[in-house]
Amino acid sequence: MAEVKSDIEIARAAKKKQIQEIGQKIGIPTEHLLPYGHDKAKISAEFIKSVKGNKDGKLILVTAINPTPAGEGKTTTTVGLGDGLNRIGKKAIVCIREASLGPNFGVKGGAAGGGYAQVVPMEDMNLHFTGDFHAITTAHNLLSALIDNHIYWGNELGIDTRRVVWRRVMDMNDRALREIICSLGGVANGFPREAGFDITVASEVMAILCLATDLKDLEKRLGDIIVAYRRDKSPVYARDLKADGAMAVLLKDAMQPNLVQTLENNPAFVHGGPFANIAHGCNSVVATTTALKLADYVVTEAGFGADLGAEKFFDIKCRKAGLKPAAAVIVATVRAMKMNGGVKKEDLGKENVEAVKKGCANLGRHIENIRQFGVPAVVAINHFYSDTDAEIQAMKDYVASMGEEAVLCKHWAKGSAGIEELANKVVALAESGASQFAPLYPDAMPLFEKINTIVQRIYRGSEAIADKSVRDQLHAWEQAGYGNLPVCMAKTQYSFSTDPNLRGAPTGHTVPVREVRLSAGAGFVVIICGEVMTMPGLPKAPSSEKIFLNEMGQIEGLF
Repeated sequence: MAEVKSDIEIARAAKKKQIQEIGQKIGIPTEHLLPYGHDKAKISAEFIKSVKGNKDGKLILVTAINPTPAGEGKTTTTVGLGDGLNRIGKKAIVCIREASLGPNFGVKGGAAGGGYAQVVPMEDMNLHFTGDFHAITTAHNLLSALIDNHIYWGNELGIDTRRVVWRRVMDMNDRALREIICSLGGVANGFPREAGFDITVASEVMAILCLATDLKDLEKRLGDIIVAYRRDKSPVYARDLKADGAMAVLLKDAMQPNLVQTLENNPAFVHGGPFANIAHGCNSVVATTTALKLADYVVTEAGFGADLGAEKFFDIKCRKAGLKPAAAVIVATVRAMKMNGGVKKEDLGKENVEAVKKGCANLGRHIENIRQFGVPAVVAINHFYSDTDAEIQAMKDYVASMGEEAVLCKHWAKGSAGIEELANKVVALAESGASQFAPLYPDAMPLFEKINTIVQRIYRGSEAIADKSVRDQLHAWEQAGYGNLPVCMAKTQYSFSTDPNLRGAPTGHTVPVREVRLSAGAGFVVIICGEVMTMPGLPKAPSSEKIFLNEMGQIEGLF
């Protein structure tokens, strides 16, 4: 077998084109590209506005089974499919999220694809990129500073300091900041109170940036953020603190989608990055809707497994933005099937057809779930060198028994040439007009019923359970006019249950709701289930220990 190059070696050898040339391929004039160096640029708000009357292309969602340490390759497949569609003569744009620094230095690694199906510049995308996350962090923390400053200068709004619900954020995994006491140090520093930090990608400002349609909508949504409550439990909004204007100013450039390219010089929009297990996990509405005006096909991904990512993509993003996906791709690997079938990571290299068959139950559940939204789907088997013909056939047979088709994809090793079959299948599905997309639940359903609907129909649990205080809070929000909002489930990505170790396709489990948070500006209610954290911690041996600059000044260890 030929020597296998690492992702970063492949990315460094990329023959990139000037970003203006990539823009020209999809009709973006040079004057409407705001370059960040030679290989990335922001797309101007004026241009985005000018194409709003164009006909929409077809939207393809790439989702996956529950993630395992074996790796699934959802972003790799998204990028590969975009290249594959261009290869077979379709005008296609890839739309993915930006990477959070926290997981890059923690455990997850980068988010730009892999092998010969990558978006470049990979190092930039996984680090500071165009500064969008810094802008979001700063806008969020400006609001935090204004809250404590308002309380310090007499608290004219009557904020109950015990009921400040706006936490601070930073884009790093730091468990020490989950719960803090701020304003210590006497009179000069304000009134001490409990506070805490979330990771930037869990910020409501991130969700707002990704759901807003333009700067005016962004500013309105920022103003709608509830930051605290008074003693009579009436809400205090960001606009009451006159924070919305300044926050919008900080986010002015961050609102504009970023244009980069794949290894095969096809256009990719990389914009926004809410976490998929604790936020809604989709790239920005502005990026997706603009891409649809410029291409025949837009390939986008939703975070983690279909139980989280696809459900939120359909029930939150598509509902709010009026999007109608034409087809879905469910990514799975032989290795992940074996892990779901009980094989340990160190034994994944050995053939085990029975474990593949056993683990396919997880894949089957996701196929059934996508069907519930009325979207036709195809399974992409992301190929690894260790996969055997018998194992691949076992997966194909299982998917066929579910009434669907599984296509073997070798884009990691061969780029677009290895994914032509899937590209053709996706085109056939999308052109068939078979999509009858509809969200899982109506707007008018009570909030706790929405939670239970997801628990029972998507997770196959028996019910959601919650303390009276949680149910009372949901009811109070319904009384205040927020009952029509969708729910955003914050739950472990590793299982259909709230137990990350329960693989496969469990049924009958209860889903405990620990806490609920109203994101009035973003327009959803966050439902925090089980032990999931909105500020992750670092592992014992974080990835940062292996990241350094080599003698040539190049970054090593990001992948």
